[in-house]
Amino acid sequence: MQTETIVVKIGTSSLTDGSGRLDPSLLEGHVASLIRLKRSGFRVVLVSSGAIAAGFHDLGLSGRPCTLAGKQAAAAVGQVHLVERYRKAFTAFGESCGQVLLTRSDFDQRTRYLNALNTLNYLLERGCVPVINENDSVAVDEIRWGDNDTLAAMVAGLLQARWLLLITDTDGVYTANPMDHPDAEKIPHLNRVDEALLNRLDDSRSAFGTGGMRSKLTAARKAARIGVRVYIGTARESAGWMHDVIDGKGTGTYLDALPRRVSRKEQWIAAHACPRGRLTVDGGAARALLESGGSLLPCGVVDVTGRFAAGEVVEVTGPGQLSLGRGVCRYSADLLRQVKGLQSHEALRLAPGCPEEVIHRDDWVRTGAESD
Repeated sequence: MQTETIVVKIGTSSLTDGSGRLDPSLLEGHVASLIRLKRSGFRVVLVSSGAIAAGFHDLGLSGRPCTLAGKQAAAAVGQVHLVERYRKAFTAFGESCGQVLLTRSDFDQRTRYLNALNTLNYLLERGCVPVINENDSVAVDEIRWGDNDTLAAMVAGLLQARWLLLITDTDGVYTANPMDHPDAEKIPHLNRVDEALLNRLDDSRSAFGTGGMRSKLTAARKAARIGVRVYIGTARESAGWMHDVIDGKGTGTYLDALPRRVSRKEQWIAAHACPRGRLTVDGGAARALLESGGSLLPCGVVDVTGRFAAGEVVEVTGPGQLSLGRGVCRYSADLLRQVKGLQSHEALRLAPGCPEEVIHRDDWVRTGAESD
C-alpha cells in the first residue's frame, strides 16, 4: 500500500505572537506534531506562511508593511529567518527539511509542474520534509490577492495527498464571522462548499496574515474537488493533535473529498494551466463533450478567441457563453479559425496533416458548477 501524504498549511497567525513577530516556541510545537505524523508512516509536507511577519522587524518597521515593495522586502528578509528556524527545529528531532519556493507559473507550465512533482517526491523519498512557501519576493499576485491557502491546495493535488490541514486562528468554519456575530455556530462537517456559504462569510484577516476564512474555504473546495479531504481548525498544545484530526477527533471543520480521485493531468488542465484562448462550440458539440464523452471536432467550433499555439490549454464555452470546461487544443488559433465549422474531411483537405480532433476527450476536463 502506498504511503499516504498529508499536507499541512500553517498560517501566519499560528506562528506569531501578539506583536506579529515570529514566535519560535509556536513554530517548534508545530514541528513536533509534524514529526509525530512522519514517524507514524505518513509522508508529511509543510506549507508555511510567516515570511513577511518574520522579516519586517529587521527592516526597522513596527508592523506589517502596507506597500507591495515593503511586503516583498520583508518577505525576502523573513524567509531566511523562517527557514533557519525550521531547520533548527527539525534538526532537534534528528530530522531534515528542505525549502521549496513556488509561484503560480510553476503550476501553469506543464514541464515546471512535473519538475516540481519530481523534486517534492525526491525529498520525501529521502525522508526530508518539504517546507513550501510562495515566492513572496516576486509573486505579485500572491501578495496582493491571496496567501498560501490556494498554494497548499495545489500542492495537495499535485502530490495526490489524502489530507490537507489548514491551520489558522479560528477553530473551524462558522455560519457567519464569529467576531461580528456572537451567535454564529460552528459547522463541524461540510459535504461541499457552495456559493451561499461563501457569500455569508467575509475575508477578514488578522493584522499580520493575508488570508481570511473565505480564502480558506475557496482553497478547501479546490482540494476537495480533486479528491483531498480537508480540515480547517486551530493547533493544539499536545504533540498528537494532528493524529486526532486524522482520526476524526478534531474540533474544527471537516470537508469531504469528492469520491473520484482526479488525475494530475486533469488537475493541471482544470486548475493550474492558464487558458490561452477560448473556443465557443455549438449545442451538438457541447452535448458530445458533456454527455457522450466525445472529442471536439472542427465542425463543432463556432468561434475562436485569443492567440495560442497547438498544445496549449483553452477554455470552452457553449451556447449562451456557458462555461463547459477546458482542454488541450491540438490546433493553433490561426489554423483553427480557418477550419472551424468544417467537417473533418474538409478540414484535412484545407490543411493536410492536421489532427482529426480539436480537443481529444483524453485532454478534456469539465470545470462548470455541474461537474461537482
